[in-house]
Amino acid sequence: MCGIAGSIHYPFSEETIFKKMSHRGPDEQGSFHWNEVQFYHLRLSILDIASGKQPMHLGEKFSIIFNGEIFNHLELRKKYNLAGKTSSDTETLLLLYEKLGTAMLNELDGMFAFAILDKPGNKIFIARDRAGEKPLYYFSDHEKFVFTSELNALKSILPLEIEGDYFHSYLRFGSFFKAQTPYKNVEELVAGSYLMVDISSLRLQTVRWWNILPFYSRPQSETLESALKNTDQILHQSVKRRLESSDIEVGAFLSGGIDSGLVTAVASQYNPKIKTFTVSFKDEYDEAPLARLVADKYNTQHHEIKIDFAHLREDIEQLLGNYGEPFFDSSAIPSYYVSKAARQYVTVILNGDGADELFGGYRRYVPFAKFDFFNNNILFKSVSGTLLKLLPAGNHKKSNYNYLYRLMALSSQKGLNTYLSAGVDIFEGYTGHFVNTPHNYLSEAEHYFQTINSTNLSGLKKLMNLDFDINLFGDLLVKMDIATMANSQEGRSPFLCKEFLEYIPGLPDRLKINGKTTKFLLRKLAEKYLPKELINQPKRGFEIPLKNWIDNELKEIILSYLNTSDNLYSEFIDVNFVSSLIKKEINISDEKRAKILWTIFSMEVWYKKIFKQ
Repeated sequence: MCGIAGSIHYPFSEETIFKKMSHRGPDEQGSFHWNEVQFYHLRLSILDIASGKQPMHLGEKFSIIFNGEIFNHLELRKKYNLAGKTSSDTETLLLLYEKLGTAMLNELDGMFAFAILDKPGNKIFIARDRAGEKPLYYFSDHEKFVFTSELNALKSILPLEIEGDYFHSYLRFGSFFKAQTPYKNVEELVAGSYLMVDISSLRLQTVRWWNILPFYSRPQSETLESALKNTDQILHQSVKRRLESSDIEVGAFLSGGIDSGLVTAVASQYNPKIKTFTVSFKDEYDEAPLARLVADKYNTQHHEIKIDFAHLREDIEQLLGNYGEPFFDSSAIPSYYVSKAARQYVTVILNGDGADELFGGYRRYVPFAKFDFFNNNILFKSVSGTLLKLLPAGNHKKSNYNYLYRLMALSSQKGLNTYLSAGVDIFEGYTGHFVNTPHNYLSEAEHYFQTINSTNLSGLKKLMNLDFDINLFGDLLVKMDIATMANSQEGRSPFLCKEFLEYIPGLPDRLKINGKTTKFLLRKLAEKYLPKELINQPKRGFEIPLKNWIDNELKEIILSYLNTSDNLYSEFIDVNFVSSLIKKEINISDEKRAKILWTIFSMEVWYKKIFKQ
């Protein structure tokens, strides 16, 4: 795992970039200059430690800087008879590019963001993996081109300006949509895309080389038995690859759920002494007893990490600032602390990311498996809207009443608003308090939504496709990358391997949601590997006491950010509305109030601690 940066027609100090991204590559730094092109690389040494130094070159033709891992690179060397001088996956990428060009991307099972300088073609080829596990941001104004692994690094070398048109979108999604960022002329390279940059003209050509939608549209008539067999085989292959693609020890996060439990169970078959890590929070749900059942079954070297957030008040600005942009997901906080604790033992860690989005792990998927709420008729929406006005808001996140209340809320919406209500549900119902709202601020998102909704997919497949492209890409994978890399740690996600991404979407809905049972296929597979106590446990994730933080532990610092005259949020939200929220003068559920205030607070921390510094 590494950090990369580069530029065309814009020289900058290597000292600046090496200092700003030192956490991504503390082991080794390197640079390369060719005419108007600069490449910089910061290395966290994991594979081929002795000869994997970057930038790496293939003769006088190609040079590469690479962030990530190609887990099947030795298989690809054998398949294409590639002879290299090292055992590095970085060299494999160069050899593949020489042989296949951009078509090489379809062969890769990995997480990656890389840039290849193609001297004969006078161009730079920049590519990103299917799901977007590894980040890549770039600045272009037709006079210069600059790219980096992190927004904070980009800001350290360029005088960036705020792009105000995208902040209303952030308030709705909790993250910036697709390629959007908070800065003018800065975009994020979207997952499954590559960018070809002409060095002379700085002309950009963006190509979507992979999209999960065709795989949802390619139904597979699998039986439960055949799907179980295939899923088992793919999981073994994926975990084995992710264990073997490392010259240092690999551990595993182990919660009380089936995703990490399955990963651990399979990993222990290839490494019987694997280290596992479970987290528990003071005064919150403790997963440690359930995780211990798996650890004991497979005799792992188990570590239980107790977190009490004792230093949260002192750490919160840095934790939020690490993201380089406003970032809503409060579970980023425990993710950081867990990674920090596990880093004392291992540099590489396996996780269960992607399983919920691929196999159907969220409770909101259950009603969509029965009905396509994106295409409700007018009468249905009208009745739902009327009932919603008569019902009190739900205050308990996991209660059945709150579940039904939110189901009624999304039933009353239409189009993209249905998706937002079913998912993050931050400002849904309160967008009337937005100010200076661009007329078409959701136009890009609306167009994307209509592309998905116009297909013949079931309501469940539509929702899961949307979650993969929006929630997983814009939130969950960003959270994992920053939380781990801030601690110089690499996270690996076996459920996001090439084979799963291209097989699981087309499986019948009944193998994902069966009655009220979420993640049905994985739960059936878990019967083979896990203690029965785990198999029917509901999804919990990190249970963050956000309501308590806002009214107690973090109240003082949140108010210090929101009750100032030099705030940013007043350009997008009615300050009287925010004041009424703070004073609890609005009839709104405690959970939703907390989410709105946290979303605004995160934006203000970015504005004052990152943008204005």
